[in-house]
Amino acid sequence: MNQQLVTTSIEENIAIVTLNRPDKHNALNVEMFKAIRTTIETLKKNLAIRAVIVQGEGVDFCTGLDVKSVMSTAKNFVTLLFKWRPGSANLAQYVSTGWQEITVPVIMVLHGRVWGGGLQIALGGDFRIAHPEAILSVMEARWGLVPDMGGTLALKEHLPTDKAKLLAMTGREITAKQAQKLNLITKVSDVPFEAAMTLAREISQQSPDAVAAVKKLYKNAWWHSKAFALARESWYQIKIIAGKNQRIKTYNQMNPSSEKPFKMRGKW
Repeated sequence: MNQQLVTTSIEENIAIVTLNRPDKHNALNVEMFKAIRTTIETLKKNLAIRAVIVQGEGVDFCTGLDVKSVMSTAKNFVTLLFKWRPGSANLAQYVSTGWQEITVPVIMVLHGRVWGGGLQIALGGDFRIAHPEAILSVMEARWGLVPDMGGTLALKEHLPTDKAKLLAMTGREITAKQAQKLNLITKVSDVPFEAAMTLAREISQQSPDAVAAVKKLYKNAWWHSKAFALARESWYQIKIIAGKNQRIKTYNQMNPSSEKPFKMRGKW
């Protein structure tokens, strides 16, 4: 079932992940939560990929929680919300936060409705490229719920508190252009998948170790102290210089006519 609900293909060392429940507008039932988690865990172990693109099959990226399915039994709530430690991510949160554990850039391709849990998933990526007709909403307010799928971590990076409260308290729908002005969207494109592939290929030209280090550095340092950020910068730089990919990148920069292929990225 997991393979049917979320599919993955590899093109040019770029993983293309597709939410594949189009008949339900990619709404999230418990099985789909599990399928996304399995996909993330698999991609984390794949050191050959250089980027991940996430898209939705059908007319919508994801319309959020499949309320009828999830609310059918109390067991579903336990499955989604249970966690061993208060500060860890439960299953519901992991489908957003888990993308940050993959050490390559994750690019979300958004179209149609990106509502509730769908927006939480999208916020977990490093970049979001949306079709002009995409509609985004922190939809949980309409169901008397709070947005509890980990997207709060990303919202605080992109929005001032009043703007985040406005979206979360009203559940209002906004266009891709409005989302871009709010800094929720990286780019609006008539061909978002093609734009995502172009970005993925561009990043793939860089040292995979440097890209992985930047992602981890910014994730860990963005909300910590100045001393923490400076220490991380220095440590990651030493780690990169000790590896082969930095020397390959320097060689390629100086010898564009005879570029060497990068080695598989290290574990970050």
